[in-house]
Amino acid sequence: MMPPVDFEEYRPLLLGLAYRLLGSMWDAEDVVQEAWLRWEGTDQAEIREPRAFLITVVSRLALDQLRSARVKREAYTGPWLPEPVSTAEAGPLDTAELRDTVSYATLHLMERLSPPERAVFVLREAFELPYDEIAGIVGSSVANARQMHHRASTRLAGGRERFRPSDEEHARLLLKFMDAASGGDLAALTDLLHEDVVAWNDGGGKVRAALRPILGRAKVAAFLTGLMSRYEFHGMRLVEANGGPALLTDIGDNRQLIVLDIRDGRIQAMYGVLNPEKLTRVQAV
Repeated sequence: MMPPVDFEEYRPLLLGLAYRLLGSMWDAEDVVQEAWLRWEGTDQAEIREPRAFLITVVSRLALDQLRSARVKREAYTGPWLPEPVSTAEAGPLDTAELRDTVSYATLHLMERLSPPERAVFVLREAFELPYDEIAGIVGSSVANARQMHHRASTRLAGGRERFRPSDEEHARLLLKFMDAASGGDLAALTDLLHEDVVAWNDGGGKVRAALRPILGRAKVAAFLTGLMSRYEFHGMRLVEANGGPALLTDIGDNRQLIVLDIRDGRIQAMYGVLNPEKLTRVQAV
């Protein structure tokens, strides 16, 4: 007879899985709680591989949630960005793949994928499940699961930096960025931006924010310097979010988390999360 399994041992892993699939820790917690209820309602002695069983349950629940969430996100006011979380809440980050799939830029890029593609990508990349198990979870053939993984990897490859900067380099660039922006130094700010930089802002209809992505170095630099000139800047601090450094800023009456994605030593994407409902899980260092 197998010894009893404590569900709490698996909770961090399951939360990390559900969060990668949903981009929302609120929704991930709901999914994991439902999985716990199902676990409590089963004859656990009959489950030979509790980890595989729980991953399957959480993945299927998250897939159902993701399909309905996509409809809500299409009606969202302005761009929908993932809910950032402190690194400590992101679950195990023991491998490069686990860190990469929880990074903010990757979570945002995964919104491009269909729900089954996202599940296949996360289960294969982050959790290294074999294709036959993945196929059983998403309800496809093994060949189709392989195809979905290939499609997902191809769609994400163009937006991800192959060689990521170290946390120290990333933090240094973050501080340079804020010095230039807060000082209104347009030349210094422009020099930090990639030519094809994109700035995304998520106010969720609760805080005033740009309703469309801002494209290109000149427009992003002008937007940032205009923002800093119109609103009083109360300061910034470095935080750990999604496995990397980010900036928590207070501008005017609003708090904002700024996450930068770096390519070739310059900022290729900026994610500004202003929706207060999405900032509850980011703690100051």
